[in-house]
Amino acid sequence: MTDHYDALETRDPAAREAALFARLPEVLRKAMAAPAYANLLRGTDPASITSREALAGLPVLRKSELPALHKAAPPFGGFVADKPGSFARLFTSPGPIFEPEGRQADPWRGARALFAAGFREGDVVLNTFSYHLTPGGFIFDASARALGCAVIPAGPGNTEQQFELIEAYRPVGYSGTPDFLKILLDAAANAGRDVSSIKRALVSGAAFPKSLQEEMKARGVEAYQAFGTADLGLIAFETPAREGMTVNEDLILEIVKPGTGDPVAPGDVGEIVVTSLDPHHPWIRLALGDLTAVLPGASPCGRTNMRIKGWMGRADQTTKVKGMFVRPEQIAEIGKRHPELGRLRLVVTRAGETDAMTLRAECTSAADALQGEVAATLRAVTKLGGAVELVGAGSLPNDGKVIADER
Repeated sequence: MTDHYDALETRDPAAREAALFARLPEVLRKAMAAPAYANLLRGTDPASITSREALAGLPVLRKSELPALHKAAPPFGGFVADKPGSFARLFTSPGPIFEPEGRQADPWRGARALFAAGFREGDVVLNTFSYHLTPGGFIFDASARALGCAVIPAGPGNTEQQFELIEAYRPVGYSGTPDFLKILLDAAANAGRDVSSIKRALVSGAAFPKSLQEEMKARGVEAYQAFGTADLGLIAFETPAREGMTVNEDLILEIVKPGTGDPVAPGDVGEIVVTSLDPHHPWIRLALGDLTAVLPGASPCGRTNMRIKGWMGRADQTTKVKGMFVRPEQIAEIGKRHPELGRLRLVVTRAGETDAMTLRAECTSAADALQGEVAATLRAVTKLGGAVELVGAGSLPNDGKVIADER
């Protein structure tokens, strides 16, 4: 039995990078056929975007902006050139955000994630993600069928009927949230129902701490987690190495300073930005609002793509101080104006029944003059006064947080 879905997963990283960026210009041309992308990327020569450095010069599109954009220009905000009728399914997610499903095999790129979790052709899979309006159930359904599995479209809830399905069809695999997997196993144990056929699982959509992973294993289920969104499908997934998550093929993943489009230093925590190479529904630098960091080194499983540490929180740290919004991009602007500074963190507290701000800034050589200059920049950028504390390099946590509201 092969350990990998195909040869793409084990190719030389430089060859992968070259292949992705050789395809990117044509994908950009397709994207710019849509009016919103034509406007966002105005003046861009697609032929010149052939490296990560060039890609980083393009503007980001924030997922948090999509509901308003979709409402202003329904259904897809002007970011999809093809007509709705050219797609296979049409979904909506909370926001609302409207998402089309392509007609190609494995449109959400999930077969690789299932394969890495031990699923194989001919397996029967109990899919408990919702099939109602949102893409979740269909993402895992299409992915399992692309792998050659038979799918039980169970959806969530109704454990009694789920037991009947499991005892009749004897599924070997489970896809759904980790929470519902535990509910299912607990309920079966209490009711004396036989769900022992389930031996492996791919879970997503909720936290999956190591303690729960170990509990599932003790109960006979090897469960792996995947990270995805309703816009992009499966972005990264666990492998048998159990070291972070491997980024999916056909995606370019960047990690940027929250609130900006600027790549972080290697190893730093930042916001996930994804470019998808699907020509029918491309995403160009979609900022997801989720934090992660690159996991260095090669995976023992043999897959050679970038690895990330998994979900590490949310990037949107906007807060309100004295009635004024303070945003991560403003803190990034302070860093741009003072390149001698390292990591920055704005700490918001209460002092004498009023809001107070302290900008903590890493610096190799603290000086009173610099402290005053940074304080002036803080006031100019945020329109609010605040203290500045210069600290040694490496003093601030590498957790992607640039605003800490401690009130």
